Amino acid sequence: MGHKAGFVSIIGKPNAGKSTLMNALVGEKMSIITPKAQTTRHRILGIVNTDDYQIVFSDTPGIIKPHYELHERMMHQVEGSIEDADLILLVTDIYEEYDEEDVIKKLAGSQAPLLVLINKIDQSDEETVKKKIEYWQEKLNPKAVFAISALHGHNVIAVMNFVIEHLPEHPAYYEKDALTDRNDRFFASEMIRAQILKQYKKEIPYSAEVIVTAFVEGEKLHRISAEIIVERDSQKNIIIGEGGKMLKIVGTYARRDMEDFFQRKIFLEMFVKVIPDWRSKKNYLKKFGYE
Repeated sequence: MGHKAGFVSIIGKPNAGKSTLMNALVGEKMSIITPKAQTTRHRILGIVNTDDYQIVFSDTPGIIKPHYELHERMMHQVEGSIEDADLILLVTDIYEEYDEEDVIKKLAGSQAPLLVLINKIDQSDEETVKKKIEYWQEKLNPKAVFAISALHGHNVIAVMNFVIEHLPEHPAYYEKDALTDRNDRFFASEMIRAQILKQYKKEIPYSAEVIVTAFVEGEKLHRISAEIIVERDSQKNIIIGEGGKMLKIVGTYARRDMEDFFQRKIFLEMFVKVIPDWRSKKNYLKKFGYE
């Protein structure tokens, strides 16, 4: 049997557990995870390599009804991921009350095999899980439906075995030592954004973007400069906090995450910049990597 390789797209609603699942499948912390919806904004690839196969997992933004140009760009990434897919993993969860039409519409043109994953079953009972499995089998007629807990690793190996079994024969798409298509600047910016999601409430996390403006690698120390972009002066004041207190908290936790990720000491400086309505401006969205 020849070498297998393929693109596996992980799709679903916000907060279904897509990023947790990808991190579990890849074995690396590729995607940021917070309790807030719409944590993932970019399509992120996580690559698993062996001598016999290469799996290119694609974590995507949660499927939403767009309210900004930013949301439109995020949904384009979901659609692109489905178009590219050799296999699709639809992640739902045990609580989710779906307006199924938006998901079904996204899946409509795909010929890729579909696996439905019912996540967070550790928070449910056997009867509820059984009903959800029957529901999804009837609704989408997928190749299979698995009940999983991505957080606790339940059935994650079974998902991986299913993926390997359904990969097409193909040469590797990326170098065999590649873990992702994203660079270190991207992961640094995501670690800062993760802390913004964790430390602030209401609209602040959704109005903020993080751009790494300088990344100087050293043997023992990386020097990183970043801009936090917000839409209004009032948001800038909240991000900074009284006497710079909140910005310092964000920096402290982000730096710890970076030191763990890069295995280097980190010198981190951050600045806050106001760009009114950046989420609706195509030129800024393109500049910030939302194609």
